[in-house]
Amino acid sequence: MLNGAIRNTKTLSLDELISNVQKRDRRSIARAITVIENDYAETADMLRKLAKSQGQAYRVGITGPPGAGKSTLTSELTKKLRALGKTVAVIAVDPTSPFTGGALLGDRIRMQDISMDPGVYVRSMATRGSLGGLSAKAKDAADVLDAAGFDYILFETVGVGQSELDIAKAADTTIVVLVPESGDAVQAMKSGLMEIADFFIMNKADREGADQAVAALKTILTFRVTHAEDEWIPNVVKTVASKAEGLDKVIEEIERHHAHLVKVGEFERRRIGRERERVHELVEAMLRVDFWSDKRQSELESRLGKVMSRETTSYDIAHQMIEEFHHR
Repeated sequence: MLNGAIRNTKTLSLDELISNVQKRDRRSIARAITVIENDYAETADMLRKLAKSQGQAYRVGITGPPGAGKSTLTSELTKKLRALGKTVAVIAVDPTSPFTGGALLGDRIRMQDISMDPGVYVRSMATRGSLGGLSAKAKDAADVLDAAGFDYILFETVGVGQSELDIAKAADTTIVVLVPESGDAVQAMKSGLMEIADFFIMNKADREGADQAVAALKTILTFRVTHAEDEWIPNVVKTVASKAEGLDKVIEEIERHHAHLVKVGEFERRRIGRERERVHELVEAMLRVDFWSDKRQSELESRLGKVMSRETTSYDIAHQMIEEFHHR
C-alpha cells in the first residue's frame, strides 16, 4: 500500500496508482505527484514503472522577470493548444510560503479558468528553497505527467533572474518573456536569460515602446550569432497575452524550434543532457543525506571550536571529514 500518500479515500496499491496515471485519472496524477513531493519510499519504484510510458510529451519552459505576464501567457497558450486538440499539463512553480512551506498557489488561482478542462492539468509546486527557482521535484512531476499522456508540459517559473537556468535543463524549448519597459532587454542579458532562451516573447506589445524594445533585443541577439552551420537564431515574438494576441506565432515558433532540434540531432542530445544533470543532482542529494548523519553532525560541532580559536580552518575540517567518510 502507498505509504500514507492516500488518505480519506480508498487505498490503492502502487500498480493500481500507476495504471490510473496512465489512464490520465486526475486524482491518481495528483497522488503520484504527492508521493514525489513528500519523498515517500515508493517514489523510485513508481518512477521506474512509469518510465516506459514516457518520452512523448514536449516540454516547454516559460520564464522571465516578475510582472512580465507569464501566468496569463501560459493560460492563453494552453487554451490555444487545446483548440488545436492538444492535451496540456502545467507545472506552475510558486515561491514557497513562509508559513506552510507549500506553494502560495497564486498560479492555480489565476489559471482556474483552464484547470477545469479535462484535457488540462495544472499543478502548483513550491520552490522549497531551490536556488534554481524550479522545484527540485518538478522534473519528476513532469515525468508523471509525461506518462499520463499529455502532449505538452509547460513549466512556468517564479522568474528570479540568473537562477532560472534550471528551466533550460528541464525543457526542450525555453521561452523568455519580457515586456517593453526600459531596461528589460539589458537586464535579461545581465541575468543570463539571454543564454537560455530558445526564443523571446515581448509581451504587452500594445504598450508604448514595444517596437523599440524588440529592435533593441534583436540587436543584442546579433552578438550571440556565430554563423555556425545549422545554428539556431532566437526570434522575438510579440504578444498581448491578456487579449490572446500573438499566440499562433508562439506555437509556430515552438514547432519550428522542435523541428530544428530534430533536424540537427540536438533533440536527443538535450534529453540525454537533461538526464545526466538529474543523475548528478540525485547523486549529490543522496551523498548529502548519507554524509550528514547525526554522528557526523556531532563531530562537526565538536571541531568548530578549533576554527574559532584559529587552530585550524573550515577547509581542513572539510577535508578531514571527507577522508574519514571515504575510509568508513
